[in-house]
Amino acid sequence: MININFCYTVMNVREIIQQYAAGVRDFTAADLTELNLSGATLSGADLSEANLSITNLSGANLSGTNLSRANLNVARLSGANLSKAKLTQAQLNVANLIRADLRGAQLIQASLIRAEMVRGSLSGANLSAANLSGADLREATLRQANLTRATFNEANLAGATFSQANLKGAHLNGTNLHKADFSGSNLKGVEIRQGNLTCANFRGADLSGANLRWADLSGANLSWADLSNAKLSGATLVGADLSNANLVNTSLVHADLSKARLIKANWIGADLTGATLTGAKLYAVSRFGLKTEGLICEWVDLSPDGDQSQIIRLSSEAVKTFFNETLPTVKIIVDTPLDLKANLALASIYNQIANVSEVLNQPPSIEVGVRRTTITFTSNNADLFIIAYLAIVPFKDGGPTHRNIVTLLNSLPSRSIYSLSNQDKQQIQKLLTNIGEAIEQLKPIKTVKLAPEIKSSANFFIAPTQTIITNSRDYSLSIYSNQDFGKYLMNQSSWSEQSEDTTTPSRPVSTLPPVSQIVAFIKAWDYLTG
Repeated sequence: MININFCYTVMNVREIIQQYAAGVRDFTAADLTELNLSGATLSGADLSEANLSITNLSGANLSGTNLSRANLNVARLSGANLSKAKLTQAQLNVANLIRADLRGAQLIQASLIRAEMVRGSLSGANLSAANLSGADLREATLRQANLTRATFNEANLAGATFSQANLKGAHLNGTNLHKADFSGSNLKGVEIRQGNLTCANFRGADLSGANLRWADLSGANLSWADLSNAKLSGATLVGADLSNANLVNTSLVHADLSKARLIKANWIGADLTGATLTGAKLYAVSRFGLKTEGLICEWVDLSPDGDQSQIIRLSSEAVKTFFNETLPTVKIIVDTPLDLKANLALASIYNQIANVSEVLNQPPSIEVGVRRTTITFTSNNADLFIIAYLAIVPFKDGGPTHRNIVTLLNSLPSRSIYSLSNQDKQQIQKLLTNIGEAIEQLKPIKTVKLAPEIKSSANFFIAPTQTIITNSRDYSLSIYSNQDFGKYLMNQSSWSEQSEDTTTPSRPVSTLPPVSQIVAFIKAWDYLTG
């Protein structure tokens, strides 16, 4: 270990005041221990590496002063003006900085362990990698401060303001953040295990990848916050506002979300194993793609405003069917690989369709194999048939697939379905209405308008296809399968011959599934998930 001993210049109060008045600014390594410099003006002075431990600098003007690597342990700086001061690697442990002005100050790697900073002004300050463990920053202001990799373990930050601050990679374990304001802040990868975040404001904050295990977020505002891939296992979120929040792949294992507001939140892939969700407000929230084993939920509020006007009570068995782990999908399997021209054409065509139909509002995932291409759209149960109808439009198999869909759904009312519940009958009628609307919406973009894009990649769009829809209960239904599907090598040359004429009739289509299978497909999903 290397010991560095500074050679301090011992000075008294009169000397430093007189020299400063005479224009001297260099007080490097000065020994000012235990001096009373309260109210003194040393603005712009160089006190780097100075010893100011136990010194009284209350109300002093130290704006722009260089205090880098200075020793200010147990110093009294209450009400001092340290705006734009340089305090890089300074020692301020147990210092009194109550109501001090540190706006724009440089406190990089500074040590402020157990410092008193109540109502301090630190907006725009740079405290990257600073150590504020056990510090008292109640009602302090740190707007737009740089706090990257800073340590606040067991500090008291109740009522502090961190709006627009950068706390990326900071450590706040066991910290009191009651009613603190982090709106719009960057908290990526932050550590706040077992912290008290009750009634804190994280509106619009980036908490992606944050560790909030066992934290208390009761009554916190997390609306529009990004909590994707965050760890909230064992966290308390009773009454928290998570509306419009991003909870994709978030761990909420054994978290308490009782009466939490989750309206329009996105939590695909979230892990709710053993969590409590009783009384949560779930309007416009997907109930697919979730891990819900052991989930406790006696009732939920599905009203648009969260006013409990639409309460759904759930038994332990109903919970298993209300929340589903399978995301409804529409898959179009094309019996040829996708090339670059076809990819561009497909994107252009789907964009045209999206302009007239809001249902096709997300791009598909595309998996290209050696022989086949799989185009997958995620959806909700109610839109499966609609998306299948729209997504097949660019292909030669679009016509027969459309006919299959219409025939399948039109056959339902003609069959005896008196055994169905009123809810299932209503769902079937809704499907018929929606298909009719989709057909009307497509009229402005007839295939002739899509012809230039299709002709540029004719082989891809005339290839045989299969269309399969899967509902939230993992129940699949084959809507259409071209009889040439799977005969890639044998029939590829015949497709090329037909490429100039996209109106050439397809080979006979596969047999339609029985109506009973369609009814079973519809009955297999909860009408409330539509």
